[in-house]
Amino acid sequence: MADSKLDRLTGAAAVPRKNGELVFDAPWQSRAFGLAVGLAERGVFDWEEFRSRLIAAVRESGADPGASPATLYYQQWLSALEALLCEKGLLEARDVATRASQFASGERDEAF
Repeated sequence: MADSKLDRLTGAAAVPRKNGELVFDAPWQSRAFGLAVGLAERGVFDWEEFRSRLIAAVRESGADPGASPATLYYQQWLSALEALLCEKGLLEARDVATRASQFASGERDEAF
């Protein structure tokens, strides 16, 4: 099921791959990926809703010269997921911002 959904992500929205395998530079990227796919498979949101937000995030994003292509992509992926979950009332934007700030400052450690 997930493969057919991923195949509909083309162009700049295509998932990074190397030799046909998904590419993740950091654990948070695979977690964000799995969360979006899993929530769509469970019917929390329609994949096309996520896909359209991802395409918009890719279009709107600015280049970060210090980040790898996979990191840039998954930043856009996460942005699209957060926006969709906020729109659906499952997340509050202020809670996302607070949590991101806590991780950035070291106040909160990454959980595995």
